[in-house]
Amino acid sequence: MSRKLPPLNALKAFEASARLGSFVLAAAELNVSPSAISQHIKKLEDFYGRQLFIRHNNQLLLTDIARQVYAASSQMMNGLAEMTEQLLGGPVRSNLIVSVLPSFGVRWLNRRLAEFLEAHPDVRVDLRLEEDPVDFFRSRIDVRICYGEHLYPEFVTVPFRRDRVTAMCQPKLVARERLDPASPQSLADDVLIHVAWRAGFSSYPEWSAWFASQGITAHPRIELGHTTDTSSVAIDLACSGHGVVLGQEMLAETELEAGKLVAPFSHWMPLQYDYCVVHGESNKRNKTVGAFVEWLTSH
Repeated sequence: MSRKLPPLNALKAFEASARLGSFVLAAAELNVSPSAISQHIKKLEDFYGRQLFIRHNNQLLLTDIARQVYAASSQMMNGLAEMTEQLLGGPVRSNLIVSVLPSFGVRWLNRRLAEFLEAHPDVRVDLRLEEDPVDFFRSRIDVRICYGEHLYPEFVTVPFRRDRVTAMCQPKLVARERLDPASPQSLADDVLIHVAWRAGFSSYPEWSAWFASQGITAHPRIELGHTTDTSSVAIDLACSGHGVVLGQEMLAETELEAGKLVAPFSHWMPLQYDYCVVHGESNKRNKTVGAFVEWLTSH
């Protein structure tokens, strides 16, 4: 029984265009002209009888059917490339583009990534620190580590850990500020470090929420303390003795274990959302992506 297949050269042009987000870049990769790419895309659209790309603000956006075609064509191209490298006897290298929130990347992933790379020596990682939202197709992102399950509804989202926060500071600051471990009210407004995440999809827990979770009504005056829009910078300020941060356990694990920071109060408050790893439908069967997701969810 004969199989009905799309024109393969057109499919190759489509896969490159979808992956790179540009006809021009696809043309350069395939060593043809942009007009040739356009003709291939038109041929593939005629074959399926559906539009594949929408141009918007100088961007190529995939239609619903195009996402399905891309998922299948990407898997096919990756499989052929891997088979070819094996048959030619060369080392099989797997490139993995990982996009991650800056603070999480610097203070958590960066300190543990060596473990994954040691277990997978043929993987080459391209680690990108960037805020949400990200463009998976234009930036060719394989996996994204973000905060919250709601950011990329059209992608596969796997929650892997919910962090928690509490007051953290240098050990000597506890004595200097006469902090009473049994009384969170002993925290003065001028010693607090505040984190104000940039405008986006979620917000960092405020000191008033941490107090309220213990049944304490308190509204610290933000102008009396230090403020930053980056969680890692807030932890750095606390490590240098410049105040008490409402710090994330995951981001401060190393400093807490080393005794550079202490948590003088026993109360911890969970964050609102989980940290999640996100990838496209086309990467469901990508072995490298699967290995990375499995490693990440085991931590």
